[in-house]
Order: sequence, then C-alpha cells, then structure tokens
Amino acid sequence: MILPRTGIGVDVHAYASENDPQPLWLGGLFWEGERGLSGHSDGDCVAHAAADALFSACGIGDLGTHFGTDRPEFAGASGVKLLGEAARIVRAAGFEIGNVAVQFVANRPKFGPRREESQRVLSAAAGASVSVIATTSDGLGFTGRGEGISAVATALVYAVPAAPQSESD
Repeated sequence: MILPRTGIGVDVHAYASENDPQPLWLGGLFWEGERGLSGHSDGDCVAHAAADALFSACGIGDLGTHFGTDRPEFAGASGVKLLGEAARIVRAAGFEIGNVAVQFVANRPKFGPRREESQRVLSAAAGASVSVIATTSDGLGFTGRGEGISAVATALVYAVPAAPQSESD
C-alpha cells in the first residue's frame, strides 16, 4: 500500500524599505504598482511556502537547505524557479506530488481577480496542482499593520515504488 505523506511550509517576508524599493512578486505573478518584499530571492512567500511544504513532506530539508542565503546563485531568483527546482528535487528523491495548497495573509494585493492565473503558473512550475487562497488578519499583527506578508502551505506527496529489477540486471 502506498501511503501519502504531508508536509507544512511557512514563509514570511517584510515589505522592502522605501529606500530600497523592490518589485512585488507573489504567487508567481508580478504585481505592478505594489510595494515589493525583501528577501534573498524575489521574496515570493507563496512560492517559497509551497516549496518548503514539498521538502517537509519528503523529509529532505527545507528551503534554506537547498536555496539558502549562503548560495549566491539564488540571489534574486524567481520563486517560480525555486518551486520548479524543489519539485525536481522531490521527484529525484523518489516521490511524486499529489497537490500543494497555499494560503497567504496580507492586506494587499487584491488577489481574487488573479487567483486562476497564479494557480496556473505555480501548477506548471510544480508539475502538479497548486491552489492558492488569500485572507487578511483583520488589522492584527505584522500583516495587519502592513509590514509584510506570510504564507502557509501544505503538500501531499507519495513515494514512487521502485521498478522491479529483472534477472539480467
């Protein structure tokens, strides 16, 4: 029997300072006219939480293990690229992805009109279904004060059975 495994990923990024403006990349999409997030890569906490959930489900480290700030080649990297690479690492470790679900907490941007677009981009990167929902924190905490964005993701993966070896192997 193949049993599924689940994982949880959390990512948080503060908004970039007004002295060092950054573009906002969230859910794999560029958000014109919105204040961006600070981070080693593009700060896309939705894509980052999704990748972390995949790593968690497989027990193969986390975002920092694979794409940490000590890795200059990932400076400014796209969250979509990191999610795609995470999916490749997960599959190379002998797992297949069932799905990933992400919820982010922020006052802005208004996500609903671009939800389907985001889900298409992230699903293509992961090679599996990625769903995204958004909420606010009703003015509470750092997200409510507009200081940053947080995201929580869950992932379902399952081990791929090893192919039987023939007698000639």
